[in-house]
Amino acid sequence: MSPKAQTKTTPKNKAKSKDNETSEAINSDALLDAVDKLGRDLAAARKAIGGFIYGQNQVIEETLITLLAGGHVLLIGVPGLGKTRLVETLGMVFGLDSRRVQFTPDLMPADILGSEVLEEADSGRRAFRFIKGPVFCQVLMADEINRASPRTQSALLQAMQEHRVSVAGEYHALPEPFHVLATQNPLEQEGTYPLPEAQLDRFFMQINVDYPELAAERDILINTTGADEGTPERVMSADELMAGQRLVRRVPVGESVAEAILELVRAGRPETTDIDMVREHVSWGPGPRASQALMLGVRTRAVIEGRLSPSIDDVLALAHPILRHRMALSFAARAEGVTLTSIIDSLCERVG
Repeated sequence: MSPKAQTKTTPKNKAKSKDNETSEAINSDALLDAVDKLGRDLAAARKAIGGFIYGQNQVIEETLITLLAGGHVLLIGVPGLGKTRLVETLGMVFGLDSRRVQFTPDLMPADILGSEVLEEADSGRRAFRFIKGPVFCQVLMADEINRASPRTQSALLQAMQEHRVSVAGEYHALPEPFHVLATQNPLEQEGTYPLPEAQLDRFFMQINVDYPELAAERDILINTTGADEGTPERVMSADELMAGQRLVRRVPVGESVAEAILELVRAGRPETTDIDMVREHVSWGPGPRASQALMLGVRTRAVIEGRLSPSIDDVLALAHPILRHRMALSFAARAEGVTLTSIIDSLCERVG
C-alpha cells in the first residue's frame, strides 16, 4: 500500500472527516433556521401589503420574489389598478426610501441622475458641487417609463445594471438596496418610445396587472374611500432585506430543476429549439440572463412558500413573468394572431 493510501486511513484524518461532517451539519441546520425565519418575515410582509393592495395576490408575490432576488420590476397595466400604491406600500413595509418620477418626453437624464452646479464661496473660490437626483433612493418608481426619450432611458439603464451613475466623468454609487419598479400603460402608445431590448432584459420580471375580482373590487370600494385608510406596518428593514437577498443565493437547487431551467430557456431560442412553433414564430429568444433570473426566482419562491428546496413547479410558475419580455414574435406571427403567452405555454408543456 502506498504512503498516500495509508494517510487516508489514519485516525487523525478520520477525526478531520468527522469534524467536517459535523461542521456541514451545523451549517445546514443554521441555513434551515435562517430560511425558516426569512419565510416567516416574508409571509408577514405579504400579509401587510395585502392589507392595502386588494385582489392582486399574484402581483404581490411576484414583486416580493423580484425584490428578494435583487431585481427590478416592469409593471404593465391600465391606470387605476394600484401600481403606485404598491410601490409606496413596499417602501413602508420594508423601511425603504422610495421616490417617484413621472416620465415624460421632455424629461432629461439630469432630471433623474442629478447634475453639477457651479458654486462660489465667500472667498471667491468657485467649485462644482454634485446635486443628487431622485435616482438616489432605494426604490424608484419610474411611472410610464416608455414616455421618456431613449437618451433618458439609457441613463436609467446604467443605474439599473451597475447600481451607480456617471456624471461629468465621475461615478456616484447608489444606495443599497436599489430597485426600479417601472410602469407602462398598455393602451395608449401614441407618443411613447418602446424600451430597447437591452433595457427590457435588465428587468427581472414583467408583471401584468389585471383588473381585480368582484370581491376584491368591493373591498377597494369600501376600504379606500373612508376618512382614515391607515398606514402599512413596517415588517422588515433594508438591512434585513439585503441579508435575505444574500441568504436566497445559498438555497440549494436540485439537478432536475437546473436542467428544467436550461431546457425551458434554450427551447425558446429559434437557433437551438426543436419546437416548430418557436422556430416559425419567434424572432429572438431569451438569453442567459433569463436562466439566471429563473434560478434566483425559484429559490426565492420556495423560501416565500416555506420550502428549502425549489421544484419544477416553481420553474413553471415563473416562466411567464420572466420570459415574456425576453422574447419577441416575428411580424408574420403577430399578423397571424400568435401570442407570446401561447409560445411560453408550449415551452412549459415541454418541461412539465
